[in-house]
Amino acid sequence: MILSKKVRLRPTKEQEKQLWKSVGTARWVYNWTLHKQQENNKQGGKFLSNRDLRKELTALKQTEEFSWLYDVSNNIAKQAVKDACDAYQKFFKGQSRFPRFKSRRKSKASFYNDTAKLKVKRNLVLIEKVGWVKTSEQLPVSGKYTNPRISFDKKYWYIAVGIKEAPERIELTENVIGIDLGIKELAVCSNGQVFPNINKTREVKKTEKRLRRLQRKASGKYEMNKRGENQFVKTSGIIKIEKKIQHLHRRLKNIRDNHIHQATNAIVKTKPSKVVMEDLNISGMMKNRHLSKALANQKLYEFIRQIKYKCEKYGIEWIQADRFYASSKTCSSCGKIKKDLKLSDRIYKCTCGLELDRDLNASINLASYGKLSV
Repeated sequence: MILSKKVRLRPTKEQEKQLWKSVGTARWVYNWTLHKQQENNKQGGKFLSNRDLRKELTALKQTEEFSWLYDVSNNIAKQAVKDACDAYQKFFKGQSRFPRFKSRRKSKASFYNDTAKLKVKRNLVLIEKVGWVKTSEQLPVSGKYTNPRISFDKKYWYIAVGIKEAPERIELTENVIGIDLGIKELAVCSNGQVFPNINKTREVKKTEKRLRRLQRKASGKYEMNKRGENQFVKTSGIIKIEKKIQHLHRRLKNIRDNHIHQATNAIVKTKPSKVVMEDLNISGMMKNRHLSKALANQKLYEFIRQIKYKCEKYGIEWIQADRFYASSKTCSSCGKIKKDLKLSDRIYKCTCGLELDRDLNASINLASYGKLSV
């Protein structure tokens, strides 16, 4: 299996300028490719292949107007063309939404580095047209890396590489764990483990409150500097506030991701033979305007992604229950289905006398589902 390793970079000021050039080139080439595909599709043409577009881009480079494309590695532009073509094809295959143009302000700042040109020394990494860049920790020395990407998270630069690793075979118990995800609690397990909603903690609430204040402050400054109907002057004060806002968004993301990593690690360390989860229609659930923000903050899709690869890493069988399996409405004691169960009913009460937290009841049912599946 391929596991990702992400290490912080410590570039000099000159190296950082070159990194930003690479980011800008990758974004421009991606948008150029997407525009070409859209225009070709409107005229009734067939899909433009990655190879044809790269040839056209090479010819474009040789003109005086676009000679700046030579300032960065050729592999960055090649991969940006491939990424845009892959995104465009996935939409027509029904695998993803229609690809959007990358915005300088909103899109993630990242670019590709060729695997053959990537070299690693002690706390150093060689990036094309940038040079040897210091790293905060040693990047694993591997024979071959997969898909190296350099990115900026609004504060620091990072390099992420995929490294092939053999799954670790550990001695597993015969236990089967059912996991019920929700909003009240992040996850409730059939073995009694409960992982709370991190968004209800004092730290997150305090950070979100500070974020709201800064957003209101930035909005007020924009109104003060309004020129015309839809024109604004972006002052140095606004830039400073927006930078603080970006750092707070980054902090909240890191808190939530760290909590999910700790939760999934704690589950896997119990060494169960199987982990069973329900098949959630997360995109459908996000359409509920009353719950969408709470669901987004819980990052349920990220939880599923992490528990899935960690189970694969340790040889634990991961099972996804059928989407229409009534885990919440079924009594874990007698098996009777309670059809009139509401979302507000937090305690499951059955005619057989069972009184249990509805999330724990659902997780026990999921564990039973896993025991029956072969």
